[in-house]
This record gives sequence, structure tokens and C-alpha cells, in this order.
Amino acid sequence: MLDKEGIKKIIPQREPFLMVDEVESFNPGEFAICYKNVDENEYYFKGHFPGNPIMPGVLITESLAQAGAIAILSLEENKSKNALFAGIDKMKFKRMVKPGDRLKLEVRIIKQKGPIGIGEAIASVDGELVAKGELTFALVDNK
Repeated sequence: MLDKEGIKKIIPQREPFLMVDEVESFNPGEFAICYKNVDENEYYFKGHFPGNPIMPGVLITESLAQAGAIAILSLEENKSKNALFAGIDKMKFKRMVKPGDRLKLEVRIIKQKGPIGIGEAIASVDGELVAKGELTFALVDNK
């Protein structure tokens, strides 16, 4: 298990854009299971939406991407790299995410050829599917 400090040793994102709070388990280059604790004080709830706060789908997707980045950037040969979005495919949203939810983020790397790869991404809350899709990433030098 990794806390935020352990996560920061793997991926370059920082607050307020660090969207993963803890890692339950991961296997470098294969998968990561992570969590985002959705707090009522998240910056985006001020405008999305006043009186009815809902985590934006694009930020759920970003949370999944950061979980995938933990899986791929924890490989020794990728430690000096960053994983950027190269595509989002088949992403479907099934449930709203509200303050107080504990968002489970599961990403399994299903394909990689050179610097390009695909992760199968699933987000859930209390066992209920929130979002599912495929995230394509491109590894680039972190400079």
C-alpha cells in the first residue's frame, strides 16, 4: 500500500491536481488498484454544481489515468518518463460521484508497443460501477 508521499515518488502530479489518495496494490507494468477520497472541499465543487456537487466525468477519467500512470511509471525503465493521454475510448459513465464517496480506481495495462499503450480502466463506488473505458497513453521523457 502507498500513501500520497509514495504516490508522488512515482507520478509527477501534485495538489490540487493529484487525483489519487492511496494505492491498495499494484504490479509494475501490469495493474494498479487505487482510491480517491472525494472530499466536499474539492476545488471543482464550487462550480460543478453549486447546491448539487458532482465530480466531473473528466476528473474521474483523470483519476483513472493517474492510477494507470502508477502502474506503468513504476517500471524501472520508465522512472524518468511521464505518461500522457493519447486517447480515450469506450468511456461510459454510469453513476454520479458525490462528496463523501470513496472512488475505487482499477487500471490494467492490456497492450503496449513501444511508448504507446492501452489501459482498461474501471471506477466504482461501494461496488457500483461509476465509469469504464480504455485509456491510451504515450510515454515521454519527463523534461
